[in-house]
Order: sequence, then C-alpha cells, then structure tokens
Amino acid sequence: MSSENTLDDEDTFKILIATDVHLGYLEKDAIRCNDSYNTLNEILKCAKTNQVDFILLGGDLFHENKPSRRCLHSCITMLRQYCMGDSPIRFNILSDQTVNFNTTQFPWVNYQDENLNISIPVFSIHGNHDDPTGAEGLCALDLLSASGLVNHFGHSHSVERIEISPILLQKGSTKLALYGLGSIPDERLYRMFVNNQVTMLRPKEDQDKWFNLFTIHQNRSKHGPTNYIPEQFLDDFLDLVVWGHEHECLIAPTRNEQQLFYVTQPGSSVATSLSPGEATKKHIGLLRVKGRKMNLHKIPLKTVRQFFIQDVVLGDYQDLFTPDTPHATKKVEEFCYAKVDYSGGFETFNTSRFSQRFVDRVANPKDIIHFLRRREQKEDIKDEVNVDYGKLIKTAAVEGLRVEDLVKQYFEAAEQKVQLSLLTEQGMGKAIQEFVDKDEKDAIEELITYQLEKTQRHLQARGVTTEQDIDAEVLFRDSKKNTTEEENEIREAMNRARAHRLERGDNALDADILDELAEPMDSDEGSVPFPAPTRGRGRGSRGRGGRGRGRGEDCKLMFSKFIEECRCDTRQ
Repeated sequence: MSSENTLDDEDTFKILIATDVHLGYLEKDAIRCNDSYNTLNEILKCAKTNQVDFILLGGDLFHENKPSRRCLHSCITMLRQYCMGDSPIRFNILSDQTVNFNTTQFPWVNYQDENLNISIPVFSIHGNHDDPTGAEGLCALDLLSASGLVNHFGHSHSVERIEISPILLQKGSTKLALYGLGSIPDERLYRMFVNNQVTMLRPKEDQDKWFNLFTIHQNRSKHGPTNYIPEQFLDDFLDLVVWGHEHECLIAPTRNEQQLFYVTQPGSSVATSLSPGEATKKHIGLLRVKGRKMNLHKIPLKTVRQFFIQDVVLGDYQDLFTPDTPHATKKVEEFCYAKVDYSGGFETFNTSRFSQRFVDRVANPKDIIHFLRRREQKEDIKDEVNVDYGKLIKTAAVEGLRVEDLVKQYFEAAEQKVQLSLLTEQGMGKAIQEFVDKDEKDAIEELITYQLEKTQRHLQARGVTTEQDIDAEVLFRDSKKNTTEEENEIREAMNRARAHRLERGDNALDADILDELAEPMDSDEGSVPFPAPTRGRGRGSRGRGGRGRGRGEDCKLMFSKFIEECRCDTRQ
C-alpha cells in the first residue's frame, strides 16, 4: 500500500471500483423508484470527475435478470452520457481479446472500435442477479456489450473446467493483469476448486512485474459447508481481490495472511434488504496502481438513503411495562420505533396506523416496525411427521440463504419418511430457484418428469419388478449427487421447461407486464430480509395431462406450501 500522492502520474492506473449496483431495484415504488438510478448516475459522474482510466464493476449491475425497458433505457443513457467522449485512453491491451471477450461478435475492447468514441471504458463481470440464461447463454450485460457500452468479461462457458485468462493492460511502465469470474453456483464452484478444475493463467513473460487484480462474485461468508468460496482457494500470486455479491461495505483492503493478497469488498450501492450489514455507510473505491504498489481511496456515496435498524425485545423493559400493565399496548406503541420481539404475552397494535406518523420522514414507512414472536416448541405427536415448515423458512430467511439452501435445509431437517428417494436436493433446489427467481413455470414439473423417466429406464434395464428391489435400486441416485451427470440432467430439464414456455408463447410477455403483476422484491441473498409479501403472479396448477404423476405428484404437493413461502426474493 502506498499514499495516493506518490502514485498519480502517467504510469498510474486510476480505476473506479463498484459492485452490486442493482439498477432497477424497487423502480415501481412510489418513493424509492429512482434510488438505484440516482446512485449509478453518482458513480459514473464520480468516474468522470476523477478522470479514471476505466470503471470496474463486480457484478449485479441489474437487479432483475430481465430488466425493464425503463431500466435498460436509463442505463444506456447514463453510460452514453458519462463514458463516451473525446478524452484519450492512455492504456493499451496486450492480451488476446478474442479470449477475453468471448461472448460477443465484436471481440475487442469497446474503445478500440473505430465506430465508437469511448472516453471511460467499463469492464464488468456478471452477478447472480444478471446471470446468463437460456439456450444462448445471454444476459443483460451482453446487450450492453453488443451496443459497445460495456466490456463483459469473466464468462465461463464450461461446467467441466474453468480457465481464467486475464486482460493484460499496460499504462506507461505499469502492467496490470485483470482477472474476472462471473457468478457460478457456489457449491459447483467450490467442488471445482477442490478438484483442481479452476486454473488462473499467467503472462508468459515477466510474471513478477504484473499487478494481478481479480474480480469475483460469490459468497464470501460461509452459508454452509460448500456454499461459499474460501479465500484460501484463490491463487497466492494475486495482489488484490475485488469481492462482489456481499452487500456489507467492507471496502478497506484487508490482508489474507495465508495467501498474502488483499481483499476489498465494496458492498452494494443501494440497500436491498433490512439487515445490519446494509445499514453501514455505502462507498465506492478509487484504486490507484503503479508498478506493484496500490492505494485504495474510499468515496462515500451521497445519494444513498440513510438506513437505521434496531432490535427491541419488550421483555428487556420490565421496569417500564409488563403484559399486565394497564394500557400496556398503548405504552408499547409509544415506545416502539423499531422491530419488536413481543414474546411473553404482549399484544400487537395497528402497525399501519403507527406507520402513518412517518410518511413524510421515511421512504419505507410500512417497514418501520415488524412484530416477531418466538415460536414455542410443541410436543411431538406420535405417528405424525413433525416438520415445522414455518420455523424452517423463517430461520433460513434470517440466515440469508438462497432457495437452494432452503431446499437442502428442509431435507436435512425432515424425517426419513419425507425425504426424497428419486429426486436430488440439488436438482429440486435449482428447479425451485428457476420457478421463483425467473418465473420458469415448468421448471419443477420438467425436473420431476425427466428424473422419473430416467429412473424408469434404469429399472427397466435392470429388470426390476418387485417393490423391494425397486427401493434398493433407486438408491442409485446417491451415486450421482453433485456430479457432472447430475448437472447435465438439471440443465436438460431446464431447457425442456424453457422450450415449453416458448411453445406456449409466454416469452412474448414483457418484463413490464410481469412486474405489474408482482409485488416489489426487497431482499438479496446473503442479507437478512424481513418477511416479505408473496408474489402475485398467479402461479398455479396447469392442465397438462397426466405427466409427472405418482411419486412426482407427491413431491409437488409436498412442496406447494414450501414454494409459496419462498416466493419472497431470497437471492443476493
């Protein structure tokens, strides 16, 4: 680390770094509709004011996988306003750009396009919110890339092996190797690291003279045994890691004493959930790199709304009131200005009336107070399946898990008689995620149908006829858990679901129309959301004949309550 005064010259890279902009978040909210747009405008304006060499984004530029027309229009407008112009670009790219930018028919950096006039290049990886989908593997960033406004990099097409090839940049005497890896399901990437299937390529010459900068969009904090990426998995030749996906702003670089590189976590530029991590001050970073030295100056964002959060447990204030205190409810109402745990016999009051006091002072008055009562443990009833669905879902939400995590936790907590015997937890988790996050209505049914068909073919090939032998044979699913075969099965089932949607013509529904049918989603994976309203997209049963009946129907019925409780956005 060096002081910024000694680094500002013709050999110094000046890079503006930001992650998790979540453009379009709550764009239909009456008060907060412009928040994410105002903040992106501030970020781009800051880049132009500081005359940076380029902007580096760490994923989740967009909040929705299919941004609305207003969202795309605003993004394109701002990028054109701040990033196009006559200012010269003072660095060169030395690497093979057909490898660096392998998702476009224009495989070169935008500022070298003779038809464009770029003054501030933007380099971005994709996140889990704006990840590539569909048979073509495209995302919203690819639209910006094709239009010449953003350089999308770090997209891996293979599920067998990942080779991360850096963009080699040089300014004066400073050489910068920019690595990037877009969002990949954490458990899959974890397994690939363990199996040495992830390789970071290095320049052939003068390896010790390159400053190695890596941008990643994954869980950094541990959400499960393999549902995160440990810093120790990353190569020790790196100098700085820009970590996206985590929303808490921890932008000051911290040193990993084992790998000897620094990690900066800029966090989100807009609060997408009511959690302590989102309440910290939001920043972006101005990174200076000269030779192998760096300096990171954090810049506070002025357009982000202040966010306050406090937990209040009424049982801790027995000196003020108890459940037996006269007019206790009125006194509690006067006392409450935050989330309240009212366990112990206290009664709730009208939160809507309470919130009206703050309409002109708070952007989200409906979220000012949330009552929470701790669940009491009931005695088990003999011969009855005792799975507390409500407790399971609430606990998962508090821990900030994704849909796949909820499915996995459900089956870990469930008794043996209600666990899956034909399907896999990973497949069901992925299908439910597609159903909830991307409105893929046929995802669950197609997964069930596909895996049932494969099981039937397996049993027929083995010549199994008795029920006892069937129970023994279906255990073969355990041998394919967390394997490439299982991933291929899941991908095939999802492709079949998308094909059915296209046959029905559902793809013609505009994102704006779908948004009008849905409640805004205000949480993000890895954050702690308050209970959110279920989404009203009218997902229900479909008359598609008798496909997927038998055990598959039992699975769908068993998950019906589960899915309804998962409709709030649990992604990060």
